[in-house]
Amino acid sequence: MSRKRYALVDCNQFYVSCERSFQPHLCGKPVGVLSNNDGCIVALSPELKALGVKRGAPAFKIKHLIDRYDVHLLSSNYALYGDMSARVMKILSDYTPELEIYSIDEAFLSLEDLQVDNWLEYGRSIRAQIQQWLGMPVSVGIGPTKTLAKVANRVAKKFAGYGGVFDITDHPRFEDILKWVEVGDIWGVGYRYAIRLNEHGIMNAWDLSRVNQKWIQQQMTIVGLRTVKELNGISCLDMELDIMPKKQIISSRSFGHPVEKLSELLEATADYCQVATLKLRNQRSLASGIMVYLTTNRFRDEPQYANYASSRLITPSAYIPDFIQAAGTLLRSIYRPGYKYKKVGVMISDIIAEKQAPLDFFEPVYIDDERKLVMDCVDRLNNIWGPGTLAYAAAGINKSWQMKRELLSPNYTSDWRQLLSVSG
Repeated sequence: MSRKRYALVDCNQFYVSCERSFQPHLCGKPVGVLSNNDGCIVALSPELKALGVKRGAPAFKIKHLIDRYDVHLLSSNYALYGDMSARVMKILSDYTPELEIYSIDEAFLSLEDLQVDNWLEYGRSIRAQIQQWLGMPVSVGIGPTKTLAKVANRVAKKFAGYGGVFDITDHPRFEDILKWVEVGDIWGVGYRYAIRLNEHGIMNAWDLSRVNQKWIQQQMTIVGLRTVKELNGISCLDMELDIMPKKQIISSRSFGHPVEKLSELLEATADYCQVATLKLRNQRSLASGIMVYLTTNRFRDEPQYANYASSRLITPSAYIPDFIQAAGTLLRSIYRPGYKYKKVGVMISDIIAEKQAPLDFFEPVYIDDERKLVMDCVDRLNNIWGPGTLAYAAAGINKSWQMKRELLSPNYTSDWRQLLSVSG
């Protein structure tokens, strides 16, 4: 086995657990979190799964279960989930010098060179602290490679007897564990590869770990070879510590109801420009390309239309009005009256780092003029007082076009006006 050691910490039913952290009466009850416009169930508690409900099920199809089994459905609260994720990652960063945030609800910890006598106790302390501080249940899988840490996490989550923590390193039942994991459930093995491997009699992780490495490289390229080596305890996947800046940023949401007016489409486009440019500034980048697209609902029996247009700014920028103005011009060029629009979106491209901003003899550069000062001030105030405290009027006030979220819980951790009240 490799001297390296990794832990994978995964939040259990993350969206549901975020809601339960502030609404403990939901614990033990069937809970589902809905997609945009409260359409389908995108996250569900074990209690809701036990009723036969599957992820992706339309909310209206389980109406008969709501009163009968006290089912609770909630709109997606992205602000709450994002903030809770950041708090989990902050706790994890205290347990390792190298943390790889893999997704909103899971992260890899490098345990190499840490002076720890008992790795199970180490995992239990992580689990206990996150539970105590955030009310968030997590599973911890420990192994000599990232792939085996994934397997260990799966075991920790599946079998309650391990108390949410499992270390697969040198485990006496290592072979049995790998035989329990179907090949399609192995990290890095996609659906199509799983079918191909099954056709060759490779049904589980143990079978895959025993195959000829030259053959697997021919069938699954170097990626498959790395997976086989990782299953055999040879670490091939290093920690990815640097978060690469996005090359494109898209901001778009389906409307809560069909939109026909150009004025409402312009408001939505301006609002999405605010969101996209904030992401741009958060990664300390500038952009010069912008595209706007709009579309009707192709699933409705009504006239259909979809189009897009793009342009470039004179110099790279992260200034909201630069993009609102450009997006408005593009939208007007593709808008056609008489259609019921389902969605409009903004995509920012040609992204570069701030420090790579080119000089221009004839136009002011964003990082050297008052536009950056204004944006820094806006971002600072919104960070202090909450998102949207300062916003551009072009994005609208009432925003009747916004997606439907009638079952939205409060932003307990990111909005001063929605802080949880505690009475004695």
